Amino acid sequence: MSSPKFIPVLARAGLTAKGIVYCLMGAVAFMAAFRLGGQSESNTNKNSLLSLIQHQVAGQLLLALLIVGLLCYCIWRTVQCFTDTEKKGTNTKGLVVRSRYLLSGLVYFSFAVAAIKLLLRNGDSDNGDSNQKFIAELLSKPFGQYLVGLAAAVIAAVGIYQIVYGVRGKYKKHVSGLGLQSRRGAYLIKAGTIGYIARGIVWLIIAWLMLKAAIYTNSKAAGDTNEAFSFLHASYGSLVTGALGLGLVLYGVFSFIRARFERFNTNNFRRPGLQ
Repeated sequence: MSSPKFIPVLARAGLTAKGIVYCLMGAVAFMAAFRLGGQSESNTNKNSLLSLIQHQVAGQLLLALLIVGLLCYCIWRTVQCFTDTEKKGTNTKGLVVRSRYLLSGLVYFSFAVAAIKLLLRNGDSDNGDSNQKFIAELLSKPFGQYLVGLAAAVIAAVGIYQIVYGVRGKYKKHVSGLGLQSRRGAYLIKAGTIGYIARGIVWLIIAWLMLKAAIYTNSKAAGDTNEAFSFLHASYGSLVTGALGLGLVLYGVFSFIRARFERFNTNNFRRPGLQ
């Protein structure tokens, strides 16, 4: 692990695992929107998605491989943050970007931990909403409403960033070697635009639900992706919910494209630290 050559291996494995998660989430959300295959919005949270993987043929092996991929993603993001492989620097903007890498890694680390727990329980899934439990704990603290409101603001900012990132096409830098002039390349790149926008919308809905929890001091108003899709379906119907589900599938597809075509920086590898 002393050589920076391990970085592309971690990144490709991690992005592949991430793509699987989003393709599965989007597919289940689309099916739930039209009540296909007995799916419902409650099946779009991480515990239900992981349980779905585990109940497939060779599910234990598939879940174990997904865990490895998610942990690779976490390590890659941590390396990006602390060794500055992307050469973002130590000014305010650079540190914010590097901190975002770390936050991304932590999000998928929590997904990996949930998968490990499910694997060890061998099918005994935890159906509780971890997000609601976290919000309930925050609300019980001094200034809990303000803390939850602040968390909602951060999540909303991430959602807006994802949408702007997609609309402005900044994601294209990840696949500059794809050959954007070809028709196939153009279609694949479009997956990035739609995918990032769809992901940003989901983050914004989760932020809105969290804000409601802060306003009404009610943790049950908050939720994970399952509550976000339930809210969307109740408010805007099957077509909008299904379209958002397909958008998440495209985000997963774009993660696969990144895993295949992105050229990951290794020359800028530095000694760990934010020096």
